[in-house]
Parts: sequence; C-alpha cells; structure tokens
Amino acid sequence: MFEMGSIPYVVEDFQGVLQVYSDGSTLRSATLPFNIPVHDDGSVIWKDCAFDKHHNLHLRLYRPAVSDATAKLPILYYLHGGGFCVGSRTWPNCHNCCLRLASGLHALVVAPDFRLAPEHRLPAAMDDAWTSLKWLQTQALSKNCEAWLSEGVDLERVFVVGDSSGGNMAHHLAVQLGAGSPELEPVRVRGYVFMAPFFGGSVRTRSEEGPSEAMLNLAILDSCRFWRLSIPEGGTADHPLVNPFGPCSPSLEPLKLNPILVVVGGNELLKDRAEQYAKRLKEMGKGIEYVEFKGEGHGFFTNDPYSDAANAVLPVIKRFITQNS
Repeated sequence: MFEMGSIPYVVEDFQGVLQVYSDGSTLRSATLPFNIPVHDDGSVIWKDCAFDKHHNLHLRLYRPAVSDATAKLPILYYLHGGGFCVGSRTWPNCHNCCLRLASGLHALVVAPDFRLAPEHRLPAAMDDAWTSLKWLQTQALSKNCEAWLSEGVDLERVFVVGDSSGGNMAHHLAVQLGAGSPELEPVRVRGYVFMAPFFGGSVRTRSEEGPSEAMLNLAILDSCRFWRLSIPEGGTADHPLVNPFGPCSPSLEPLKLNPILVVVGGNELLKDRAEQYAKRLKEMGKGIEYVEFKGEGHGFFTNDPYSDAANAVLPVIKRFITQNS
C-alpha cells in the first residue's frame, strides 16, 4: 500500500521540454515550446553520423551543395546552447543556425550532440565535446574516412563556435587544447568563437540585474536553475566549470591559447560577464576580440540566423577565420 506523499511530483519544469521530479527522475518531451520553421533552401546538404556509440551520441555534418573544387572548406564545430540541460542538433533553431553558418561562411559545419543534465552532470558535456573532436582526428587518420571529410575540407583550419552554454564548453576546450591543439594532430584548431558564453558566479553583474529577456530571464538566473541541475553535486556558482575566474579556478595567465572571438548582444543578461571575460584575458595578453551588437538579446543569431543582425555577425566571423587561417 502506498502513501499519497510518495508519488513523485514535478519540482522543475523547463516549458514542458524537461521536467524533473521529486525522486530525481526526469521526463523529456519531443514537443518544443516554440515554433521555428526550418529554412532549408537546398544550398546546403547535411547528414547525421554516430561519433560515440557507447553513449549513443550523433553529430550532424553540413556542407555547401556547390563548392569551389580549388579551395578547401574550413571546418566549424558548432556547440549548441541550452544551459547544459536542453537542446539538440535536431532542434530547428540549431539546425537553421548550422545551415546559415555553412552557407554564409562557405564551411563544413559539425554539430555534435552531448549528454545533458541533470541525468548527466558536468563535465559529461565537456567530455563529449572532446570526444567529438577526437572523432574528427580518428577520421583524419583512417583509411576509411567519412566521405565528406576525405576531400575538399581543410583539417588544419578548424574553428569551434559555441553558443551560450556551448560557449562555456568552447572555453574549456580552448584551455584543454592550448595553442595549436597538438593533441589532435593532424587536425588543427585555429580559433574559437563564443556567442554569449554562459558563465556564472556568486556575485551578480550589473547586466544580470535585468530586465528579463525572451530567451533568458531573471527567474532562471535567480534560482541558478541550470547550474543547480548541471554542475557536480555540492558545487556552487563559483565552480571552475561555471566561473573561469572563481576562487578555485586555475589561473589562465600562464596558458597559451588560440585566438578567441566573443560575440554578444547589447541587451543580454550575460553581457557584462562576457565583456569581463574578454577584458581580463586581454589584460593577460591573450588574443581575444569582443564584439557587441547593440539592442540584441540572448540567442539572437541562433534563433534568427537570417535577420539583419545575424547578417552583420557573419562578416565578423568570416574576418576572424581569415585572419587566423
């Protein structure tokens, strides 16, 4: 005989996409809380590949349908956002973003999925991002390489683009790989693009005072919901995976890093934290550039990659790629 109080109840609800119950169980829905049509005009072709059979993880490859046979395509890794708790390469906003990056930058885009919290707390997502890059290295060294990687792409011109929590992941990859990414030879990462990287800290910044945004609101920041569900048990908002400059975070000063481009919207709650990140790394002598798009909010490129603002972002990324190739 059971007691009514023993029936699990919802303690966290991410717009129905993810529900966390009192007993720690989770329920994920395939129905998304937003309606974003896919913008696929045929200029880019794509397909899915498994990169980690043990964890049943896949990635999506995108490449221009027509490309110049005399010029090899750079490779862009796209790490999606979602606070480490939600999101997928299959979501229409992520899919549209990758289609736009492939067509607008004339590049081969690699969009890996990774394990999500709270079922898989950090550093699981970081480990999976690393595994996806090692998959590229394996392909480069294989005699039976994935066909899309066997010709027409430049394995020595890889750039990692991270959106929101994906930007946080890209930071940790940059630290792990260091300048030149020798652990990935013959693959070479040349630089990183952070789109409003999702960092945190126990001390709130001015921009985090609000107002709330459509994609990221004060309630989420106040409750530290994403961090509470994603960081290792017992961790705080100053955990090294959350705050690059926290009291227990290793110093970045002695590290040699590849160039970094930080792109942020002027109206983002995360703006000040991203700006402080860029400022502190610049003071350490790192190659970092900060570009702010006034009036734009969180996820402005990913969620509307064909907008005027997004059209202005592409030349910035293109210049960064060219300068660091």
